[in-house]
Amino acid sequence: MTQPLPILSLVETRVLGVLAEKQRTVPDSYPLTLNSLVSGCNQKTSRNPVLELSEAQVQAAIDSLKGYSLVAETSGGRAFRYEHNVDRVLRIPSQSVILLTVLMLRGPQTAGELRIACDRMHNFADISSVEGFLDELAERQAGALVVKLARLPGARESRWAHLLSGAPAEEVAGPGGGSAEGAYASHDASLGEVAALKANVARLEAELASLKALVGRVCSELGISEAE
Repeated sequence: MTQPLPILSLVETRVLGVLAEKQRTVPDSYPLTLNSLVSGCNQKTSRNPVLELSEAQVQAAIDSLKGYSLVAETSGGRAFRYEHNVDRVLRIPSQSVILLTVLMLRGPQTAGELRIACDRMHNFADISSVEGFLDELAERQAGALVVKLARLPGARESRWAHLLSGAPAEEVAGPGGGSAEGAYASHDASLGEVAALKANVARLEAELASLKALVGRVCSELGISEAE
């Protein structure tokens, strides 16, 4: 990959994660139609955060990802279908793609949680195998794709997060022996707030694009300049 990977939005990583997940869990339906992709993005299980994206939001994310060659469009049957190119663009093995997929769909996870969550897509032999691929992603010469987060108070293992959306917010332990429960609650609330804001921004951007297109058509029909 000659160009550095851009920072992806929450909606873009959700679309990318769903495509990579469904390629392995429902291969007979892959590549996915827009409707199937929207359903996968808004799935209530195995998703953190849970989102309610519109077709316009998902289509905008698809168009953006196509510009980075991370998603390709195929025309088969009565509808366009979409597939991901994560492994080819990032030049990483399928096991690493699967780990990134779970991190994009479920948020930060420990190596043990990742091994369980990946089971439908790939059966890692043990936690050491998961950690080996995570270490490779973290030390990747072309740029790290995951990072090991600071261990939270009371936690036995550190969690991992993907870097496709930039560096995650730093996790800080509560002052003077604050409870682990409080630290987790604060972190989860922060994640939810950020996710909601990002989803709203993506929705507004899609609506703005639609309005601009409508204004352009109206101005064209009336024979006037948009700047007037």
